[in-house]
Amino acid sequence: MPDNVIDFQKFPKLKPKTIGIIIIGLLIVITAFSSFYMVDQKEQAVILLFGEFNRITEPGLHFKLPFGIEKNYNVPTQRILKEEFGFRTEEPGITTRYSSRDYTGESIMVTGDLNIIDVQWIIQYQIADPMNWLFKVENQRKTIRDISQSVINQLVGDRTIFDVIGSERTNIEQKGEDMMNHFFKLYELGVQVTTVKLQDIVPPKGAVHDAFEDVNKSIQDLNRLINEGKEAYNNAIPKARGQAKQVIQAAEGYAAQKVNKAKGDIARFLAVYGEYRKNPKITRTRLYYEMIEEIFKETENTDLIDKNLKNFIPFKPLNGKQGGNQ
Repeated sequence: MPDNVIDFQKFPKLKPKTIGIIIIGLLIVITAFSSFYMVDQKEQAVILLFGEFNRITEPGLHFKLPFGIEKNYNVPTQRILKEEFGFRTEEPGITTRYSSRDYTGESIMVTGDLNIIDVQWIIQYQIADPMNWLFKVENQRKTIRDISQSVINQLVGDRTIFDVIGSERTNIEQKGEDMMNHFFKLYELGVQVTTVKLQDIVPPKGAVHDAFEDVNKSIQDLNRLINEGKEAYNNAIPKARGQAKQVIQAAEGYAAQKVNKAKGDIARFLAVYGEYRKNPKITRTRLYYEMIEEIFKETENTDLIDKNLKNFIPFKPLNGKQGGNQ
């Protein structure tokens, strides 16, 4: 007998009772495996009874009717899903690696001032209604991408190229999120957009890109010069204000000194004048002596001679001391 021919005579004959037990065992195993299903922590399960929606179950181990009477479809409702436009991430991580393929067909747009621009962006979304997600739209991912592209194209087309790159960037992200959620709800897609994030926004490569880089460089130079001017202003003006304040304070101090001195002189004059009115002769003599003392207080060995003295020579000793008449 050839080797590839099976000889059934070698197998023992099974009794009908044994065959029945085997069949019953298989039925039990199949029933057990088809009666239970597991739902992950980040999922919800949609249960269909004879193909019609029956219920939604939460994470855990659950029972269902066996033999396909009830079917479960697990939906990742607690996961953040992402779609990328204009690029693809091949290997995320510390050093993310992107695909080298060209996806500019979905990111090249025309702005409101008729400039061409390459806008790359991502959206993040969550499945909010697992029933709608499974059965309301046939191709969910394509629908999400088509709506997202339409919304971003509309928002970019309503703005100038410099608004898209600069001041309107955040506004486009916020309005994009609101508009996408509006359309997703209108089409009963069952998803909720959580983030719209614009990535690289640049003109297409070539002459347009070079011209734009020149304009962008000029704007950066303008901003740099403005910042340098503000820095020079902030350095010079406080210093000048400090010097002016110092001069003003010195002038005010000098003025106060002069005013106080003048007031003192006036008070002293009035006091002397009062004494003079009481006794003019004595006051004149006292003032004369004070004047002479003030004039000669810094000098030494000064001799005063009365011009009316005659035939009298003052004696002046060699040691410099004033002598008297002998």
